[in-house]
Amino acid sequence: MVGMTASFQANQSVAILGGGPGGYEAALAAAQLGAEVTLVEQAAVGGAAVLTDVVPSKSLIATADAAVAIRQAGDLGVQLFARGGGGVPLRPEVAINLAAVNRRLLALARKQSDDVRAALEDAGVRIVSGHGRLDGPRAIVVATDAGGTDFERIEADTLVVSVGASPRELPSARPDGQRILTWTQLYDMAAVPEHLVVVGSGVTGAEFAGAYMNLGAKVTLISSRDRVLPGEDRDAAAVLEKVFTRGGMQLLARARAESVVNTGEGVIVTLSDGRTIEGSHCLMAVGSIPNTRGLGLEDAGIQLTESGHIRVNRVARTSVPNVYAAGDCTDFVPLASVASMQGRTAVFHALGDTVIPLERRRITANIFTSPEIATVGFSEQDVVDGRADGVVYKLPLTANARAKMMRITDGFVKVIARTGSGTVIGAVIVAPRASELIYPLAIAIERRLTVDQVSRVFAVFPSLTASITDAARAMHIVDLAG
Repeated sequence: MVGMTASFQANQSVAILGGGPGGYEAALAAAQLGAEVTLVEQAAVGGAAVLTDVVPSKSLIATADAAVAIRQAGDLGVQLFARGGGGVPLRPEVAINLAAVNRRLLALARKQSDDVRAALEDAGVRIVSGHGRLDGPRAIVVATDAGGTDFERIEADTLVVSVGASPRELPSARPDGQRILTWTQLYDMAAVPEHLVVVGSGVTGAEFAGAYMNLGAKVTLISSRDRVLPGEDRDAAAVLEKVFTRGGMQLLARARAESVVNTGEGVIVTLSDGRTIEGSHCLMAVGSIPNTRGLGLEDAGIQLTESGHIRVNRVARTSVPNVYAAGDCTDFVPLASVASMQGRTAVFHALGDTVIPLERRRITANIFTSPEIATVGFSEQDVVDGRADGVVYKLPLTANARAKMMRITDGFVKVIARTGSGTVIGAVIVAPRASELIYPLAIAIERRLTVDQVSRVFAVFPSLTASITDAARAMHIVDLAG
């Protein structure tokens, strides 16, 4: 902990470039500490996370999960029928009105943006609309009109850059917003695509591939690596591949998309080995690039990586002492929750509040597939590669009574404990709402609890959380001394 008491620096001014999670959380924190705060945002408050990324995408996934729940309700004895001619019952089909779904989720995004703006205004934050760039290390210049003729110069003691990132585009597969799409352009589709080809099997590709499969689309997922989610837990990826295959998805591993062409009535995806795949639409999910070009960062002395990301330390400080950065534009972990924490940490450090430097091993992450995949701390691969000295235990959810009641057939709880002490140092949960279930294990890592301490906490019976205590209890009999 960086020891700074509540002797906040009075009469400080903070200017923030970018209104995404890192930016608006920094603004709220600065206002709470009594600073004069100005937030510059070109589009709408909330940034891409609220408008085109996290909020709408997870809303779409929630709709897909609801469709699956309806289809599978018969397995629990719940059957839907309509009366046909002569009183004969008919089984109705689940229909997806994608245009209505997209209207709803975009409305949710706008409402969330409005709520964030209202919170900022209530806190006394001044919001300036326009395209901003740094003018040295202590000022932001904002073009406040579309023509770029009206400017406002905002000087501040502390600057926070939180400009996010945009979808990466390939020259041979330029998104057109019609057939070849980035994840920001999916919400204009009026109907579920007949055949969606997804290029990229990372988190974004896997999430949308699973969602559109569950909405009823035929889906082909192209991975340049040997499996889906190549950077994630291998057991978790194997579960997801099994679910995808069972749902009818075609998985193409070790396949690289060379080009994508819009034929007018569909798309043709050509692979590097010469094979072609025809579909109705193509989603390009090949990563993102930071929105740092043309912002005057290097002229202000701020160091960037070769990829254009802003170099920051564990308190989100850049190479320039009074300039901080948060979110996907930095070289830290690209998660909305991390951006928020970076924004708050930056302001706390700048204004003299107590600061706990960010640590990668304490960050929880979640992949919103069905089932979800949540992780925290060291991975099993870290143990295998010698980066962590630990013992790994995996408990399938099929052993859990609540899972049986809910007909959950896929998933597990995996706990990693340090050899000798039994301290929890990592975890993976694959389950419905894994994003909620991972929290107690995140607390265990944060507070350095042992598996025995976790196992002694009462879990409701029956509950999915009981699998956490069951796994911890099982590790008591493991020879942690090696």
